[in-house]
Amino acid sequence: MNAAIEVTKLEKRYGAVRAVDGIDFEVHAGEVFAFLGPNGAGKTTTVEILEGIRPGSSGQVRVLGKDPWVHGRELQRLIGVIPQDFHFFPKLSPREAIDLYAALFGVSASARNLLQRVELDDKADAMFDTLSGGQKQKLGLALALVNDPKVCFLDEPTTGLDPRARRAIWSVIRSLKAEGRTVFLTTHYLEEAQLLADRIAIINLGKIIATGTPGDIIHTYGRPERLRIDGDPRMVDRLQREVGLPVLLEDGAVAVEIRGKGDAVKVLNWLDTSGFAYSSFRTSQDTLEDVFLRLVGSSDQATLELSPEGDVT
Repeated sequence: MNAAIEVTKLEKRYGAVRAVDGIDFEVHAGEVFAFLGPNGAGKTTTVEILEGIRPGSSGQVRVLGKDPWVHGRELQRLIGVIPQDFHFFPKLSPREAIDLYAALFGVSASARNLLQRVELDDKADAMFDTLSGGQKQKLGLALALVNDPKVCFLDEPTTGLDPRARRAIWSVIRSLKAEGRTVFLTTHYLEEAQLLADRIAIINLGKIIATGTPGDIIHTYGRPERLRIDGDPRMVDRLQREVGLPVLLEDGAVAVEIRGKGDAVKVLNWLDTSGFAYSSFRTSQDTLEDVFLRLVGSSDQATLELSPEGDVT
């Protein structure tokens, strides 16, 4: 499979601080790739290196086969970018913004079609400073598509959006993949990454700590499936002793680790004859968010020293 992005032994140092510490990963052409990490993990620094905004200290980066720092001007015509907290000229409308971007790129772009695509056509002639936060993010996404990019860098594109607006952005992301474009997505919404991404990389303390499909990461790092019983917590010790499966209290429910239907049947049969009261039961599995929190814990590098070149994030 062709690689749209290749990162090999990438480092970014700020004095003694290694914001990015020798990472390797690859993004396949035509996939949605989610790049996840807590605040201060090195996520934004990595993205800015990929976009050609700042150079790495060592290692190699290729986007569409080009070094972003060396071939930045050429590469900018091939990628689309929506940064965090997108801002624009306050007294320009979305229609005018798209026309301006098209002129800067020297391309022909239909403002109407792009605004319809992100569900912002009803605000085509509104001034930017009158748009809601979600509407501004939609405009940022439309502008990222003006030059018909092969790779789209979407940095937290749904932050601050209401559920309906978030789903509209999800629809656009899925359509970009369907068109064969590569989407490099950063987000703090773990369920969003689980729903949208073909593959994921998790960065923490400047290092990649997990890569793979959402399912692979959950299977590798998550806990076994659990049968959760809303009932008398006093059953825990007896259930574990008589059924022989790991049992614990989890958020007020009795949780039994199971590895197949046979284990579940065994537990339910025991439950019906045990004499313990219960109101309901259900199975549960770890989500990507559960795994993410287990892998990174509560680590937060927001206190890293800043260099004159900018924030370490």
